[in-house]
Amino acid sequence: MSDRLRRLLEALAAGETTPEAAARELAWLPIEEVGAEGAEPFARLDQHRAVRQGYPEVVYAPGKTSEQLRSICERLAGRGEGFLVTRVGAAEGAALADAFEGAQHNDVARTVHLPPDEPPEPLETGPVLVVTGGTGDVPVAEEAAVTAQAMGHTVERAYDVGVAGLHRILSQGDALRRAAVIIVVAGMEGALASVVGGLVSVPVIAVPTSVGYGASFGGLAALLAMLNSCAAGVTVVNIDNGFGAACAAARICRLSAGRS
Repeated sequence: MSDRLRRLLEALAAGETTPEAAARELAWLPIEEVGAEGAEPFARLDQHRAVRQGYPEVVYAPGKTSEQLRSICERLAGRGEGFLVTRVGAAEGAALADAFEGAQHNDVARTVHLPPDEPPEPLETGPVLVVTGGTGDVPVAEEAAVTAQAMGHTVERAYDVGVAGLHRILSQGDALRRAAVIIVVAGMEGALASVVGGLVSVPVIAVPTSVGYGASFGGLAALLAMLNSCAAGVTVVNIDNGFGAACAAARICRLSAGRS
């Protein structure tokens, strides 16, 4: 037991702090080190992130070896909360899915998700709707969809409904009206976010993608277009950041459902 934890428990027992204050303090305490015995840890897991933010720490795969990924996932899974790995390679993703019973590998999204032992209570909100301009945007959109689902939210999809054929997004009126939050994933000129933002009253989170020809500058053109959207209230995340968009959508849904 750490000295900090012992002092906190002693203060609670002595009536020097309240259970509520102690709970807030505990949310910041546990850090679990991962690494070979006697060596410098290669990861320090934030095991109480779910207490503070509503969902456990997520593992970003690039830069980690297969052994490191598996060790981290074993620690996360050991708490019964499952895990989510993003941007994982095809071979590493398949190996992780094989190593953990019940783990789901989405090769398009580049994710591996192990559901928790006890699924979260469903929120009484509409679904998170993930929309793409084109099929080339689907990998980023699927990262968003898998992340939102992993965080306990219902997800609907409307793919390849970009502005080159405006009737395609207009045909999705029912899905647009049902949604609690809409994530718009688009490359090229990124205009779809403005179109959707002008059609709905719910939060719209725009994700520029690196899809496009040379002057799209790897998604910079779409990013700037979305930041300059003439539809009021459109929020923009980083290029290709489907994960970040889903996290923002999850927070919005939790707030609208009265969850902290």
